[in-house]
Amino acid sequence: MSITKTDISEWFKLLQDEICSALEKTDGKAQFQEDLWERPGGGGGRTRVITEGNVLEKGGVNFSAVEGTTPVNILQALELEECDFFATGVSIVMHPSNPWVPIIHMNVRYFEMSNGVWWFGGGIDLTPHYIDKKEAFYFHQSIKSACDHHNSDFYPRFKTWADEYFYLKHRKETRGVGGIFFDRLGESEGTKEDLFAFVQEVGKSFAPIYVHYMNQNRNKPFTELEKNWQMLRRGRYVEFNLVWDKGTKFGLDTDGRTESILMSLPPQANWVYDFQPQEGSKESETLKLLKKNIDWINQK
Repeated sequence: MSITKTDISEWFKLLQDEICSALEKTDGKAQFQEDLWERPGGGGGRTRVITEGNVLEKGGVNFSAVEGTTPVNILQALELEECDFFATGVSIVMHPSNPWVPIIHMNVRYFEMSNGVWWFGGGIDLTPHYIDKKEAFYFHQSIKSACDHHNSDFYPRFKTWADEYFYLKHRKETRGVGGIFFDRLGESEGTKEDLFAFVQEVGKSFAPIYVHYMNQNRNKPFTELEKNWQMLRRGRYVEFNLVWDKGTKFGLDTDGRTESILMSLPPQANWVYDFQPQEGSKESETLKLLKKNIDWINQK
């Protein structure tokens, strides 16, 4: 029997549970607060937010399964005839308190239309406040391994896609060191079972990757200058999510729950007019590495 949308949705719930448990254990202080919600047009979700932890200043691990009439602008964007939709997935953003711990984002999702069309999408990307090449290598090597278990073409394709997607065009800089991004993986890419197995491995990679960064950097001392830089980099994160992120736009266009959609924003962020870091500083070196098409695995 073919895998169903209910099977996929139930697995995403389990993924949410596993990730929340791993993050709570590693943080050692804060616990996720759950908010159950229903979407007026159909479906609902479980928003889980963690705040004021030992490591995590604010973060969210959200599950949703929504359905109903597809808005006309979404149909036009997807080039589909009038039909209903079902969408389920898990979306995560973590904002740490220590500037040496990176921001991380992951989303894994499944869409199914009443006309029989289906696909998977998602991605995982890392946004360090300060780029460390060794830590960028660890991240990209980890997600490349997850990709290679399923298709050796996935990592190079989806890494390039992430570089293009997580890009602040108005700043001409990437959001961080990238990762992978993929969308509309359907029948032309493989069976539903095979593609779901790939999405599952991406989802399961999140906890061990981020636990590594939490433990590596949680006790590293930082200065006021470094904290201020973190606030500026958070500002860039906000700019991307509100201006360019398609997930934010899709959620708002489909009458999703605003509080859950904007969970991805940090508790605080700063904007300084025309800030220019000192040449040769750690801040300046990080800006030089916010570029597309860097081979983080085979760095020179």
